[in-house]
Amino acid sequence: MDNKNTMFQRFWLPAALFVVALILPFVISEFWVHVFNEILILGLFAAAFNLVFGYMGQLSFGQAAYYGIGAYTTGLLMVKLHWPLFACLPVSMITAGIGALILGYFCVKLRGIYFAILTMAFGQLVFFIIFQWYSFTGGDNGLQGINPPEWLFKAIPYYYFSLTVVTIGMIILYFITESPFGYTLRAIRDNTERTEFIGINVQRYMLINFVISGMFCGLAGALWGPFNRSVAPDLCSWQHSGHPVFMAVMGGPHHFLGPMIGSVIFTFLNAFVTGFTEYWPLVSGMVIIIVVLVMPGGVFGIIKEKGYFCPRDAGDVKNE
Repeated sequence: MDNKNTMFQRFWLPAALFVVALILPFVISEFWVHVFNEILILGLFAAAFNLVFGYMGQLSFGQAAYYGIGAYTTGLLMVKLHWPLFACLPVSMITAGIGALILGYFCVKLRGIYFAILTMAFGQLVFFIIFQWYSFTGGDNGLQGINPPEWLFKAIPYYYFSLTVVTIGMIILYFITESPFGYTLRAIRDNTERTEFIGINVQRYMLINFVISGMFCGLAGALWGPFNRSVAPDLCSWQHSGHPVFMAVMGGPHHFLGPMIGSVIFTFLNAFVTGFTEYWPLVSGMVIIIVVLVMPGGVFGIIKEKGYFCPRDAGDVKNE
């Protein structure tokens, strides 16, 4: 009975959110369908980032590089080679994963602030390559005309397509975080020295995790290009890398669904505030300061204190 109760505590919210997501297009306007589509894509981006931040304990300011690589891979394949969208998604994941493997090899040698600065530096390197390579990427003009198939051209069909892909991606990420690999990441986060002492190759695990994170960031980017009909170098900038940080901190980095809830807050704030003022970054900065001071564990930190969820999440060790 306790096991059934534990399972209910853990999965009632994801199940409820999925049901709500299925119903939403029938009760909201087309504008809000676009907003929720953006929430799904950015939520996957933030969840992929949180593999590095919430589970491995390292702050990356360069995950937008792999998001942008995935977006540009899909855009280039669709515009220049006329590939179907379905074929572009796995290729974008592989391309972003290769980029994360090459750059992550150097990043995982460092820890803490040095790790964060190096990821930001490599992210800016990718940004400037895309920004300057006019003959291939379009440079600062970006890449236009990334149109999805005709049956996905309207808002609602593409929303359900994104919902399907994001749900599959989130399920895979969940099983990764709940596997022995995921608990090894928690051990690395909590005490790197002791983890090395028991014979675990910390750098290898960190690199594998960095690559997995990069691949799912690339998948989110691959969804963004056809959704937005274009991609631009700004997708790879360090400012864009700050978005998943904001979402993870807002929602709670120590719960699997925290980044997705953070995406809801972030996107709604953006959609609402930009209608009144152009100083959106100022407002977002004030919000995150308030969250850090009042809710250091994010939204899910408060919910967990109330006992609405099973205690075992990204912040806990396995105790079975």
